Amino acid sequence: MSTALNRPDARTTESRIEAHGVTMRFGGLVALSEVDLAVPPATIVGLVGPNGAGKSTLFGVMSGLLRPTSGHVSMNGDDVTHRSPQKRAALGLARTFQHPELFSGLTVREHLMLAYRVRHAKSRIWTDLVTGRGLRRPPADERERVDGLLEALHLDQIQHRPVAGLPLGMSRLVEIGRALAVDPTVLLLDEPSSGLDTRETEELARTLVQVVEDHGVSLLLVEHDVDLVLGMCHEVHVLDFGVKIAAGPPEEVRANAAVRAAYLGEEIEQGEHSA
Repeated sequence: MSTALNRPDARTTESRIEAHGVTMRFGGLVALSEVDLAVPPATIVGLVGPNGAGKSTLFGVMSGLLRPTSGHVSMNGDDVTHRSPQKRAALGLARTFQHPELFSGLTVREHLMLAYRVRHAKSRIWTDLVTGRGLRRPPADERERVDGLLEALHLDQIQHRPVAGLPLGMSRLVEIGRALAVDPTVLLLDEPSSGLDTRETEELARTLVQVVEDHGVSLLLVEHDVDLVLGMCHEVHVLDFGVKIAAGPPEEVRANAAVRAAYLGEEIEQGEHSA
């Protein structure tokens, strides 16, 4: 897969979100040990590792669902370690989940409209939904933003369908669209290709790269599909038993002996043969 962005190294700029020496203990279990990770502006950063490596734990710490035992998390240089997920969202953080969490009775378009209003017009959520007035015709700026996202995510042809019964790949795109509708500066993606076939995964990769190109959003991608991560990310971090064992551009991680030994060997060989 050859979808990676061609940009100058952005690691010298202030990170959108960053973990500094994060350690996470659950009783006697050390799930993370002094992990550092930074997501610069307008970049895609991948986080991989075997089951139990600590990926989900680090994701939880960075999104605010978990508070680290030690270390801290910053956004745009400000310490947010003790701030809730809602307060981090107000600072520009959005995330998706491994299993899409959608409202089955709403259409694809309504999901994006509601998300847009959470950020830009909260009062309309009350007047349109709670008072029974429905989702009235939106103002021009809302229509433009939602239309643009529907087109970018190739959801425009099904925008008026209820999400109930949508294929998993489309449901994931709806969730990503909903996250982007709040105009985040950084988006955390939790296993976005899980359950997708090869064609859907390739389409997802192209779409995410285009979103970064068009909107300048930063992506942190926790993903089991190693070929996807190595093909589309600027930088890849590898965890093993809660310790970061490698970090760098995909080609460096691909060639790293410790990474091959710990996790990637077979997947990387397959990727090389299919390139």
